[in-house]
Amino acid sequence: MTKVGDGLPADRANWKFNGEVVDLFDDHISRSVPLYEEGHDLICDMSDFFIKPDSLCYEVGCSTGTLTLKLAIHNQKKPEARFIGIDIEKDMIKKASGKATKIKGLNVSFIADDVIELEMDNADLIVCYYTIQFINTSVRQKLIDKLYSKLNWGGALLLFEKVHGADARFQDILSALYSDYKIRQGYSADEIIAKSRSLKGVLEPFSTQGNLDMLKRAGFVDINTVQKYLCFEGFLAIK
Repeated sequence: MTKVGDGLPADRANWKFNGEVVDLFDDHISRSVPLYEEGHDLICDMSDFFIKPDSLCYEVGCSTGTLTLKLAIHNQKKPEARFIGIDIEKDMIKKASGKATKIKGLNVSFIADDVIELEMDNADLIVCYYTIQFINTSVRQKLIDKLYSKLNWGGALLLFEKVHGADARFQDILSALYSDYKIRQGYSADEIIAKSRSLKGVLEPFSTQGNLDMLKRAGFVDINTVQKYLCFEGFLAIK
């Protein structure tokens, strides 16, 4: 088994979000995704526009719960607002729940389930932070349709995704620049290649236009890019 950096093992076309990945996940992802922490801060700030005193907020694909907990802490002065993190990986939810027990006074909970099958209540804010890109493309539209239906009128979906370039030339440029970024983060060429090989068939990004089309098919009309760095983009879509 090869290493993809930060001590993480991964096989070809077999990237996983469980097992020994869990304890190393936060450090690895914050080094791998440009503006990762800044994206958390931005989402917390944007929640001010949508979280009311009695709101419900979901994070879909919450992994270790870091962002869900940050949102709950940011909105502590709205103690009736609820924050629910959802992830299909039980190991991630166990880690998230353990973090939550160390912070008193938060109205936060975590659910291990497949969000496509899960019964959800209506919410004012739903966050998908680099999650949908790992959902099988055959059910991706179905999921976005569901999230749209579960938003209250005036509520928002924050969708952050890795995106493909608009054409082959742009894709080549973005890929090269992202490799440069990872080298500056201290990853070796072998680790970068190993990570890329491990994500084959697991990570399947859409282009910016592909994501916009998916959001529009679900029913969203008001959509704006709120963060962009190379092949990483955050969309704010308001119902």
